[in-house]
Amino acid sequence: MDGTTLEAMRTVLRGPVIGPQDQEYTEARTIYNAMIDRRPAAVVRCADAGDVIDAVDFVRDHGLELAVRGGGHSGAGLCLVDDGVTLDLSPMRWVRVDPSAEIAQVGGGSLLGDLDHAAHAFGLATPAGIMSTTGVGGLTLGGGHGHLTRKYGLTIDNLLAADVVLADGSFVTTNERNHPDLFWALRGGGGNFGVVTAFTFSLHPVHTVVLGVTVWTLDRIGDVLRWYREFLPQAPEDLNGFFAVLVVPPGPPFPEEIHGQKMCGVVWCWTGDPDQADKVFAPVGEPGPPAFHFTAPMPYPMVQSMFDELIPKGLQWYWRGDFFDRITDGSIDVHAKYAEGIPTGLSTMHLYPVDGAAHRIKPGDTAWAYRDAVWSGIIGGVDPDPANAETVRQWCVDYWEELHPHSMGGGYVNFLGAGEGQERVRATYRDQYDRLAAVKRAYDPHNLFHANQNIEPARS
Repeated sequence: MDGTTLEAMRTVLRGPVIGPQDQEYTEARTIYNAMIDRRPAAVVRCADAGDVIDAVDFVRDHGLELAVRGGGHSGAGLCLVDDGVTLDLSPMRWVRVDPSAEIAQVGGGSLLGDLDHAAHAFGLATPAGIMSTTGVGGLTLGGGHGHLTRKYGLTIDNLLAADVVLADGSFVTTNERNHPDLFWALRGGGGNFGVVTAFTFSLHPVHTVVLGVTVWTLDRIGDVLRWYREFLPQAPEDLNGFFAVLVVPPGPPFPEEIHGQKMCGVVWCWTGDPDQADKVFAPVGEPGPPAFHFTAPMPYPMVQSMFDELIPKGLQWYWRGDFFDRITDGSIDVHAKYAEGIPTGLSTMHLYPVDGAAHRIKPGDTAWAYRDAVWSGIIGGVDPDPANAETVRQWCVDYWEELHPHSMGGGYVNFLGAGEGQERVRATYRDQYDRLAAVKRAYDPHNLFHANQNIEPARS
């Protein structure tokens, strides 16, 4: 993009248009994953939906490459594009809660913490992620799961409507009645169909929850996983718990004697009666005495932000994921092997439950194609030092390749790594892919929105 084109864009938009010569450029192109180093020709900070319309028209009419950034949390770095234009929605960061209707309208640049905070004032929440710094937009469009999923479903199961700027620059509000095919595709199909400038969610009564953290020594990982795979699916839906292999962080609530040790564990969230928490957590000793067990009642937004300081913006990240309908004995051996070989203090593997309420949605009702999955797994190689980037990436890839045969074949689209290829995207959407491709042809026939885990338009 030459200077004349850059200046022309500035005359069209209200929000700032930041180019490589501008002082703010380095910060503007920085995203959560420091392993991604791309240099857009311009970062456009859209002030409102009108800016998004004008920016989409400008990019399309000038034949430029386009990426869309909500919270900037894309592990694969899909919110940046070299030598093209990144539409940065971060100025559109707002939440309006209607407590009587139990709904929230959320700007496309908002973070989960914004939604959690605004809803919590009224004793409400919706299921969405486990970190408050995650962008609402990217998480939602991929499907969205979190601490409340077993009780209230996926994030998309709570999406009521979306305001969308389409590839032709038109603006629509889509829901079950208006552009229902688009609404279906947005619920799990990623950023393939337009720029969502606002979301409307249903909310549920959630205020004080009980956080639980239980960790065991690695020699018990087999016993723990065999217990966990039976215990959690039968547990009340008020109980959520994701399994992890980890290096114990050097800080509270963990006692100093286990800091830095490789362990396995479960992070729990109980949304039922706090007085029943001790009874609910009593079985954690069944696979063997934990090295540490901690519970505490706390406001839900506090649980949502508990990992923010541990895993801040600016680390080296590489991740891959898969869906699982069971935890096989063979997969337990793989987990044990790679837990012993965790390469850095922040590298980890999580298994997030996606059963309970998420299973009560019919498989064809949304673009999320794995309603029969019980866990959504992610392997994340993480470290602050760029010198360790290849080490954490290789650990992740090796772990995933040995674990993948025990999976259902596809993974959560938000957990796909960079460069995994079109077959992985197809595997993510199973039999839904052809329907998604048809919707793509209807709303983005020239594939303007392709800086994503791309669904190519169906051929006419």
